Amino acid sequence: MSRIIVYTGKGGVGKTSVAAATGLLAAARGYRTIVLSTDAAHSLADSFDTPLGPEPTLVGPNLWGQESDVSHNIAKYWGTIQSYVSSVFQWRGLDEMMAEEMSALPGMDELASLLWIAEHHDRGMYDVIVVDAAPTGETLRLLSLPEAGKWWIEKIYPLQRKIAKVAGPIVGRVIGMPMPGDAVYKAGEELFGRLEHVRELLTDPELTSIRLVLTLEKMVIKEAQRAFTYFHLYGYPTDLVACNRVIPDDAGPYFEAWRQAQTRSWPEVQADFDPIPIRRAPFFEHEVVGMPMLRELGAALFEGEDPTAFYYRGQPYSFRREDGAFVLSLELPFTSKDEVRLHRNGDELVVQVGWWRRNLILPRVLVDLPTSGAGFDDHVLKVRFAAGPPSQTGASKR
Repeated sequence: MSRIIVYTGKGGVGKTSVAAATGLLAAARGYRTIVLSTDAAHSLADSFDTPLGPEPTLVGPNLWGQESDVSHNIAKYWGTIQSYVSSVFQWRGLDEMMAEEMSALPGMDELASLLWIAEHHDRGMYDVIVVDAAPTGETLRLLSLPEAGKWWIEKIYPLQRKIAKVAGPIVGRVIGMPMPGDAVYKAGEELFGRLEHVRELLTDPELTSIRLVLTLEKMVIKEAQRAFTYFHLYGYPTDLVACNRVIPDDAGPYFEAWRQAQTRSWPEVQADFDPIPIRRAPFFEHEVVGMPMLRELGAALFEGEDPTAFYYRGQPYSFRREDGAFVLSLELPFTSKDEVRLHRNGDELVVQVGWWRRNLILPRVLVDLPTSGAGFDDHVLKVRFAAGPPSQTGASKR
């Protein structure tokens, strides 16, 4: 089984450099390592200072790099569906070339990039998969897609397929519009199945760690806090925070105001992310580009330790019995009571934090039990399920 490490952070904090440095150190320890960029604006090749392509490229002993490409990814993972979408655009009057371009829908490249993670894991060619992910907002959106896809394939997809099978021939004859055939639906099922496999891999605490990269700036810290909350919400395990570009004490008078601001922010970062370990890397005199500088960055962050180790293990949510009832506990760091909304719908518990929402599928033992209340204590959401016959509970909010 491959070790999977996903680095994300606000744009410009140096996550690509940290990801590349981690991959370089892992390879130096003898691990067959690939560093995969899923960011649409790739900079991994710049960091390694060597060309990379849409397939794995050897960049050093035990080390490969890869920058996904939209055309390559769509042809590999989305070909059948894209062909149908293209045919619909051509039916609407677009020429073949324009229809082909338009069928590459926004987000398909990033989505297909996620599938590379599962492919590298399943093929077993690499011991370590380091992912240089997109900035946090985009990463969060993509990480929520596998769960949304699972809901779609279970709830909506079968109905659409039946309707298309019955009404498709009639619609095709009457208005001439191309209708999706069984091959299109089968390709969709395979795609959603792969996405669900990606979700299983990325939420497995024995395989995967999400690592946040930040700098000691207020806006960056706030975004990292929000990301940390949402990773907990979706069950993605976070084991490390990399604090990059820390101004050293002897940086000189030009950097003094900046250094003092970082000094004031450091205790806040330590307190807010506790108990997640935080590693620091200095602001280097030279640009972090090329193998020597990446080794220097990696040495500063990991101080001779194995970068693939699990630095923290925690459980984002759990179920337990309490006074004869079941209690669901969900950690939501950096969240206030007013930001949380709950709604119960059969076997689903919808948890909404701000504008992010997650559907938690309840275990069988809780499906027939009514929710009896919820509370928020020390950044832990607790939802109680009363023992007894089911009742009409409606929505509950706290």
